[in-house]
Amino acid sequence: MSAKVLIVGCGDLGLELARQLQTHDLLPVGLRRSLNANSAFEFIQADVTDPISLSSVSNLNPDFLVYCVAATAQTDDNYRQHYVEGLRNVLNALDAATSLKHVTFVSSTRMYGQTTDALLNENTVPQEADFGGLRLLEAENLLKQAGKSWTHTALRLTGIYGPGRNRMLNLAANILNWPTQNIWTNRIHRDDAAAFIVHLIQMLLDGRSVQDCYVVTDSCSVSQYEVLNWIASQMGKKVENQTPEIIGGKRMSNQRMLSTGFSLKYPDYKAGYSAMLKTA
Repeated sequence: MSAKVLIVGCGDLGLELARQLQTHDLLPVGLRRSLNANSAFEFIQADVTDPISLSSVSNLNPDFLVYCVAATAQTDDNYRQHYVEGLRNVLNALDAATSLKHVTFVSSTRMYGQTTDALLNENTVPQEADFGGLRLLEAENLLKQAGKSWTHTALRLTGIYGPGRNRMLNLAANILNWPTQNIWTNRIHRDDAAAFIVHLIQMLLDGRSVQDCYVVTDSCSVSQYEVLNWIASQMGKKVENQTPEIIGGKRMSNQRMLSTGFSLKYPDYKAGYSAMLKTA
């Protein structure tokens, strides 16, 4: 029987994850606030912020849980409700799940509030600069404390881009709207983020151990202006403004992720945005 993977928060990333799980003969079950009538896999309608709506989750008995919800507003309370209390509610609903082997929490590098040119990694102590980073770290700590018979992993993703996420393409197309400050940036293509989650599940099914935290990013920390200049040139636009000095942002290392044997389909921004420009 195929391993069952409960995906809590089936937005863009969750749907791509489900698609890739099916190609590996794994059984995804999605949970989201609204049903997806066109889905090719099972969905449950529930709200992580409403424990009563999660009553049916207890009967699923999944082998793996992937918690990848997205906050619906940029406020402290919304982040607390979706990332901390939502995770707590789902874990409580799965309290009697005897087959649950591993919980994956999709987090973010937002918790690294420090500004430095040094490469940051999983061993770098986070310096929360805002409520978002604080709540994500609180959720990760909740996951560590809640573990029973299952293991857990937090995935700290950098900026997700890919199909339908055209902010940088739109920004590059209008040079007058470029930011005045040039900062370090990091990104991960949506398809690679989903593929790494599948990779970890396959490792666990093969009896291999996984770490409790991974930074999930591509292999190219780069300045925002370098990305904008390159995209603009691919669009045939002439850029005459000078590139400001890099001030701010951070650089993230993906060495722990790559050490698992995982290969990126889009190892840098050129590979990812080239694919997007072909379909734009």
